[in-house]
Amino acid sequence: MIRLLLVDDHALFRSGMRSVLESAGDIDVVAEAASGEEAIEYVRNTPPDLVLMDVNMPGIGGIEATRKIVRMNPDVGVIAVTALSGDPFPDQLLDAGARGYLSKGCAAEELFEAIRTVAQGRHYISAEVAQRLALGRLAKQGENSPLSELSARELQVMLMIVQGQSNQAISDALFLSPKTISTYRHRLYEKLGVTNDVELTHFAIRHNIVDPSS
Repeated sequence: MIRLLLVDDHALFRSGMRSVLESAGDIDVVAEAASGEEAIEYVRNTPPDLVLMDVNMPGIGGIEATRKIVRMNPDVGVIAVTALSGDPFPDQLLDAGARGYLSKGCAAEELFEAIRTVAQGRHYISAEVAQRLALGRLAKQGENSPLSELSARELQVMLMIVQGQSNQAISDALFLSPKTISTYRHRLYEKLGVTNDVELTHFAIRHNIVDPSS
């Protein structure tokens, strides 16, 4: 059973989220906190396995609370959750030590997948957030990067491939046929000078588009 601390300043959201989480069968919401300060105090006294952390809260907020929790107990995995699809915080939260990043609008299945992935000691970043991170890093590299030749859709497919998602999973997520995804895959190989998904992943790591720890 995964022991989870739920942190959000809205009681109604916590109530609904608790019901969703506990329907998974392998997730136990052991406590709730309405602020970053409460979350830090709980982790100090009774460390859970995971913390589901709201990003935007009064007081010290989700970023600083994440940083303090990770420093205090690195074994506790923090998954940041935001209601804002375009918020500017992904890099800051990952730098603070968060192992996951999700939108509050994600499907229950993705929420469960993220929690189970982080509970296993790995990172989980939703495809949407990963794309925004990659685009931001790509912009810093300028036009000299070979990735500048990729379209937004090609970059999105690449990110999903290097996250280990299958052709069918990518097809379902993007509402495209598996044949179209295969076409994108081979176009990526050709543009980036790689021959398989392993080489594509190494390429993405070399160009700081993905974090090798994730």
